[in-house]
Amino acid sequence: MTATSGIPATMRAAVLHGPGQLSLAERPVPEPGPGEVLVRVEAVGTCGSDVHYYRHGRIGDFVVREPLVLGHEAAGTVVACGPGADTRRMGRRVSIEPGTPCGRCGECRPGRYNLCPDMRFLATPPVDGAFCEYLAVHQDFAHEVPDCLTIEDAALLEPLSVAVWACRKARVAPGDRVLITGAGPIGLVTAQTARAFGAREVMVTDVLPRRLALACATGATALDVSATPLREAGYTPTVLLECSGVPAVSGEAIRTVGRAGRVVLVGMGGDEIPLPLGRVQSHELELTGTFRYAHTWPTATALVASGAVRLDSLVSHGYGLAEAESALTVATHDASAVKAVIYPQR
Repeated sequence: MTATSGIPATMRAAVLHGPGQLSLAERPVPEPGPGEVLVRVEAVGTCGSDVHYYRHGRIGDFVVREPLVLGHEAAGTVVACGPGADTRRMGRRVSIEPGTPCGRCGECRPGRYNLCPDMRFLATPPVDGAFCEYLAVHQDFAHEVPDCLTIEDAALLEPLSVAVWACRKARVAPGDRVLITGAGPIGLVTAQTARAFGAREVMVTDVLPRRLALACATGATALDVSATPLREAGYTPTVLLECSGVPAVSGEAIRTVGRAGRVVLVGMGGDEIPLPLGRVQSHELELTGTFRYAHTWPTATALVASGAVRLDSLVSHGYGLAEAESALTVATHDASAVKAVIYPQR
């Protein structure tokens, strides 16, 4: 291993033992394997999936059966290289793509590596995540970032990648009228991304005034559906990007999409949605889901570097690693919470 000096033998990690059971633990600093780099983790965004694991100990079939480190929106600095890794990466700031596919299967070979059945994804049981001080990752998924990006920008390229993938799946293009349901972090970055892809109009719906104000700040039209139901808004989108994950919202929004429109289900809420089949058939709507992303980091990085997408407005709270539990629960008592970021080196 080629390494800088000063790497300790052990590190701190925030470990989930079960629903609502999070504690700080001392663990060995990982040794980077062949083709891997060791990253000193400097910022990690908290995601809805982290919160769900913390509250419930599972998401669908993924169950926390043994202690698990959460966190998959991470960025930091390369401080060591494993055998065969490019030593020129030493000292470079990187954004971590949290999924490592097998690279050999029938999904990986055509480039659909996000669908790899053997994907190892950070903070998805049993794979530990990034709420820790050091992380070993394959060098191909440690993406270098330019100096104009902050460390928070670098960490939040992960949720931005979700937005880029959704807009690609929807084929958002100049002239499109886009409807985004849900003004959470994903909905907010998706609104910016749709505008960057050339959308003529973007409408974002939610019920929280703070988040609707943030949507307006991106140049979108905001609709408070607690005051004005979507069906009464008179907006007929060519593209629906459903980011709320609320089944009833999905069904209502699909009913507004215009002829030959495209619907992409981004949010994850329930197993089933009320599908207005008559609308889908009579208007020949295209409907698809998304699962993470593939080949998105260069585009996401360029969008932030150019100023087309601003990620700084998402960061509402910052915490040290010892405060990880506060980062995961802040939204339950603070209406201003949008995205909490953990800084493991504090």
